[in-house]
Amino acid sequence: MDYSSHYTADTRETLMQKVQMRMSERRFQHVLGVEKMAIALAEKYGCSPEKASIAALTHDYAKERPDDEFMLVIKRDGFDPDLLNYGNAIWHGLVGASFVERELGITDPEILNAIRVHTTGAAKMTLLDKIIYVADYIEPGRNFPGVEDAREIALVDLDEAVAFETKHTLAHLIEQEQQIYPKTIETYNHWVAKK
Repeated sequence: MDYSSHYTADTRETLMQKVQMRMSERRFQHVLGVEKMAIALAEKYGCSPEKASIAALTHDYAKERPDDEFMLVIKRDGFDPDLLNYGNAIWHGLVGASFVERELGITDPEILNAIRVHTTGAAKMTLLDKIIYVADYIEPGRNFPGVEDAREIALVDLDEAVAFETKHTLAHLIEQEQQIYPKTIETYNHWVAKK
């Protein structure tokens, strides 16, 4: 169903309740922070605030699922088997969109894609993709070195904010010697690397 075309305070309330039941209070507060930031960015950059709200509320819907649920869906739904070499940080976006579609009945491809790429980014991103990717990084509850810079950039140039976040996320993953999902590299090459 296309939620966003008849998205009211009641629809939002119902969606919020369904999401809240699926996560810890701490995660839910994060989700509300992302929603607040996503709506502000949507209004600034001319994107649908309704879609921004829905995508933000559902972006971490699957974050606290057990790994075996993700593995089951990866095997069952024909995802790239290489995904099994990664973990929740990648799965909760990429595979999480399937849970959102199946359990919440949200079928809007733009919203589902924004959920899919909210942790890795992508070389090609829609306005909504960028808004959720950036809002997730700079929501009011976030507190890490550089977050203030990221917030300032996001209010001036969304593409620059995507580049800033991608560069810092990649640097962090390298520092932690963590596996890097190929799509994150594609995002870096497109948004950060000087052509």
